[in-house]
Amino acid sequence: MTDPKNHHTGGEAPVFRMREATEADAAAIADVIRERSHWLSERGLGECEAAADEFGAQATDPDIPVWVLEHRERGVVGCTTIMRENALPRWGFTDEERAEPSLFLTTSFTRPNPYRLGRLLAWWALDHAAVNGIRWVRRGTAQEQLSRYYQHDQGWQLLRIAELPGTEVHLLQRRAERVPELPDLMSGHGL
Repeated sequence: MTDPKNHHTGGEAPVFRMREATEADAAAIADVIRERSHWLSERGLGECEAAADEFGAQATDPDIPVWVLEHRERGVVGCTTIMRENALPRWGFTDEERAEPSLFLTTSFTRPNPYRLGRLLAWWALDHAAVNGIRWVRRGTAQEQLSRYYQHDQGWQLLRIAELPGTEVHLLQRRAERVPELPDLMSGHGL
């Protein structure tokens, strides 16, 4: 991937775009998840490789809205499934929260990278929701360290921790908002 800092010195900046996934993206999505799984495993943060093909196959299901973050040269570098408020799990959200217009980010992954592409996915989702009149963007993670990162580095609010058999799921939210710097970020500036 091209270093975005080189853009101002004549180098070529990466260009990203978000788009709905197609069946053709299934293998690339699975590869992104495998790469992230290896990265997590090396740091003792768990792994998700066993689910890579299953998550990749979601791109072939027209009822599962999978989106990909695509780099103009490297192809698919990230993915997320974006559900609406009716998909919020009852075990984690109140009836009132489930009635509020919201997007629910699930199975979000990026290739390991120095550019904070996960943040780019999140900023795109916040902007996308705001443009479409949706009030909240919500997400969940079973990783306490990831929950802390979302809160401290990305501004997500911890809504609650749901106790499930064998795990705790940190449920977070942010009010949807326009992200004026998104076009620059998608062009590689400020990543």
